Amino acid sequence: MPPKTPYIEVRKSRIQGRGVFATRTIRKGTRIIEYTGERISTAEADERYDDDTMERTHTFLFTVSPNTVIDATHSGSDARFINHSCDPNCEAVLEDGRIFIEALTTIRPGTELTYDYNLERGRGFKKEWEARYPCYCGSENCRGTLLKPQARRKPAANGHRKSSARKRTAATAR
Repeated sequence: MPPKTPYIEVRKSRIQGRGVFATRTIRKGTRIIEYTGERISTAEADERYDDDTMERTHTFLFTVSPNTVIDATHSGSDARFINHSCDPNCEAVLEDGRIFIEALTTIRPGTELTYDYNLERGRGFKKEWEARYPCYCGSENCRGTLLKPQARRKPAANGHRKSSARKRTAATAR
């Protein structure tokens, strides 16, 4: 079992099932916990969890590369209980093939930790899939789904697309 972090505890959430809550002040930029679990191939993840046949969709999978997924239902840390929010106070950061949850804002004790799952829409996306992944965050900015918003790309003045230069790339839940 992964080690416990002194900043958090898991308990019942108003958002969904169990959630992760701050036990003391967590300063903006703090790396809170690593998202861990069994590393499997994307093919194995698809075999284990067929969302089209499951009554409830599965959100304990995290894609770390085109061929690798972390399945937090197997040896996962408490990070697997961090709920989605369209107005999150944390972010998932991919670094050297590992996922870390970091504070976007200063988080007060008793506050639930959240990050935007940004579930990929993928090829063959169907509009009705948005209903398969409902959001219960209740924020003013709620988009009603855990799915990543559709891209709104605007070409730069010189015709090239703008890109953000970050050392670390935000990870995407699966």
